[in-house]
Amino acid sequence: MDNFKMTVQDFFIETLSFLPPEIMVMVISAMPVIEVKGGLPIGSFLGLSFNSSLFYSVTGNLLPILPILLLFKPISHWMMRINIYQYFYNWLFKRTEEKGDKIRKYGTLGLVLFTAVPLPTTGAYSACLISLVFAVPTRRAFVSISLGVIIASIMIGLVSYPLF
Repeated sequence: MDNFKMTVQDFFIETLSFLPPEIMVMVISAMPVIEVKGGLPIGSFLGLSFNSSLFYSVTGNLLPILPILLLFKPISHWMMRINIYQYFYNWLFKRTEEKGDKIRKYGTLGLVLFTAVPLPTTGAYSACLISLVFAVPTRRAFVSISLGVIIASIMIGLVSYPLF
């Protein structure tokens, strides 16, 4: 597994090597699935300070959130004319609804907790979809997801950066 991590890490560093390290951390943190779980460790590997890496990874992870919250429904409504998208949307909606137990039980606090757990399939992108499925108001969803991203980033940072 460590070999695989190094290969992925090397791939991103090599592919994005034309960017300054700070922007590289932002770009990696803005990618779905990877998010801050990849951005912070890359920042550490590139020699950025914890504060710098934390700032750029959180910023990168949050950049696509508001556009997703605002534009996903109108774009999806328009794209429902395409059969394959309709199939994908229904699959995604059903899958997201199944993962929404915390939101049903705890409301926006559940959205914070869901985003804060740095595991695969949890994070800002999934939290956006959950907030849309459960009709969480955009402002509350953005604040909740932002808090969750910050909490997840601090937890990942504690693992990625030496304490002393």
